[in-house]
Amino acid sequence: MPDPALVSHVVATTSLTPGEAARVIDDVIAFHAQTVEEYVRVRHAHLKTYGAKNPEIFARIADELSGRVVAAPELSERQLRRLVYG
Repeated sequence: MPDPALVSHVVATTSLTPGEAARVIDDVIAFHAQTVEEYVRVRHAHLKTYGAKNPEIFARIADELSGRVVAAPELSERQLRRLVYG
């Protein structure tokens, strides 16, 4: 179940019921939970299905990624420390 405050906000600003709002929120969260790697693989396969060639596909995916929210990678404690301390 998503954050109840978020569900209440979506219900108050749309015509959705609480159950519908929760399902929509879950769908959006799942969509944006894809890692970069998952997104690239799925998007490449989708574009390839419609006959696009790799140079066009990779340029398009690079453009799409620049404006897309994707899940943060899982970072180890060591990686987090390196981000903070260099």
